Amino acid sequence: MVNNAGYGLLSGIEEATNEEIKQNYEVNVFGTLNVIRAVLPFMRKRRAGHIINISSVGGLGAYIGWGLYGSTKFAIEGITEALAMEVAPLGIHATVVAPGFFRTNFLDESSLLSSQQIIPDYAQTVGAMREFAAKINYQQPGDPKKLAQAFVALGNSENPPVHLPLGNDSLERFRTKTAAFEKEITDWFDVIIGTDHEDVKANAPLQEAE
Repeated sequence: MVNNAGYGLLSGIEEATNEEIKQNYEVNVFGTLNVIRAVLPFMRKRRAGHIINISSVGGLGAYIGWGLYGSTKFAIEGITEALAMEVAPLGIHATVVAPGFFRTNFLDESSLLSSQQIIPDYAQTVGAMREFAAKINYQQPGDPKKLAQAFVALGNSENPPVHLPLGNDSLERFRTKTAAFEKEITDWFDVIIGTDHEDVKANAPLQEAE
């Protein structure tokens, strides 16, 4: 079962209304959950199956103007991680796929909404992203045919991964984020490990990451 239904919301965090945000979550998150809950009883009965949820490069790392949409995909990442652990003993697999920018109609009005409110103070950030999105439409680096082939390979795998970023841009985004995260851990290491109770420290000493 492939959960691919969803649409984009291009907006600054402050710009979107509650209704615009709720509707994006209704489709991208609750729609996915509804389908998962509908199909799992049949997969549990068979003790077999594979649920593939579609996230996004925006679910691996945030982008200006895509924070709200990306947050729906961050949710799908977390849901799938937990789901994979829950269904593994039942012979069922769960994978979350994070495609990068593929040359589809995602940036068309048929798949992408922009907040009705546009705040001039965000012209250099969110406004610039709106212009970039319009310019890059149908110029994205990813090939949809090769994306489809990757899905076929994933569906035929006997040992599928829980996470599968697709596209060089998606992989680079993930590596950039994890490298920045590691640097922040190093910079704030003493503060991070300094919050445990003293008895916890004594019983489970932590070693500083190299």
